[in-house]
Amino acid sequence: MRRREFITLFGAAMVWPGAAMAQGKMPRIGVLALGNPDPTLFLKGLKEGLRDLGYIEGQSIQFEFRSADRDPANLAPRAAELVALKVDILVPFQTPAATAAKQATKDIPIVMGGAGDPVGTGLVASLTHPGGNITGVSGAGTELGAKQLELIREILPDARRVGALINAPDPFSRPFLAQIQASAKALNIELVPFMLNGADGLEAAFDAMVKSRTNAVIVQPSLPHEPTARLALKHHLPSFSPNPLFPGSGGLVAYSAHYDSLYRDTASLVDKVLKGRSPGELPVQLPSKFWLAINLKTAKAIGVTVPGVMLTRADEVIE
Repeated sequence: MRRREFITLFGAAMVWPGAAMAQGKMPRIGVLALGNPDPTLFLKGLKEGLRDLGYIEGQSIQFEFRSADRDPANLAPRAAELVALKVDILVPFQTPAATAAKQATKDIPIVMGGAGDPVGTGLVASLTHPGGNITGVSGAGTELGAKQLELIREILPDARRVGALINAPDPFSRPFLAQIQASAKALNIELVPFMLNGADGLEAAFDAMVKSRTNAVIVQPSLPHEPTARLALKHHLPSFSPNPLFPGSGGLVAYSAHYDSLYRDTASLVDKVLKGRSPGELPVQLPSKFWLAINLKTAKAIGVTVPGVMLTRADEVIE
């Protein structure tokens, strides 16, 4: 998705959202995304959630959208653009965008959409009392990284070496990797991390995993899921990720927060801030539903047998 999509520009002085509604002004929501994973589902869920709460786009609410086009270096200037437009609320999608939004303003309310471990990454002081001008929804918690290892053990009981593709520029990378390492130790699995900068180094990482006879790979959700899934399929390497879009691109398994409910929870918090609540006093929401997706076509292509009991537990099976 390009950064100029979903953009509607008009000049207006920034006021506190509750005051804007009281004065009959149309609030503007500034949505910021890295661009990977594709933010289309997030935008759809956010808009649908707000529509269910009575907001009509173009009549009672307006959206400004900025994408970094998958380049983390673009996040700061895109965040600055939204701040300069004096949007009423910033809604960053995932941790890199949330970090850029927080660095861009201490005044405009921020509602995070699916940020990973917001306490561990320093986005908020605590989940119950985030403080400052920020609240939101936590999506890919560190425990989801450990869950991928449990699924690997269930599908590949003899797995002893697992690769981990880590998106180094993402602030979530450090707690995500730490949780996987702790879980790997408990399961007696050798974890081999590969620190990447987006898609840079993906092919070299897969070559190294194949040469060292790696049994499976875990993919951090902010990495480009399409080329990663294709390379895993090409090298017949079972791949797992907390990104719900991953199996649709050819990855083997995804266990993640249920993103539709997560996006609607984000909309609920936006509504509360628009009605005058202070974001720093609104607790960060944790996911209450989770999603297991399995690409059975990929499993057959790489010669992996997924246990029948797991298939019955899956929310989505791609055949």
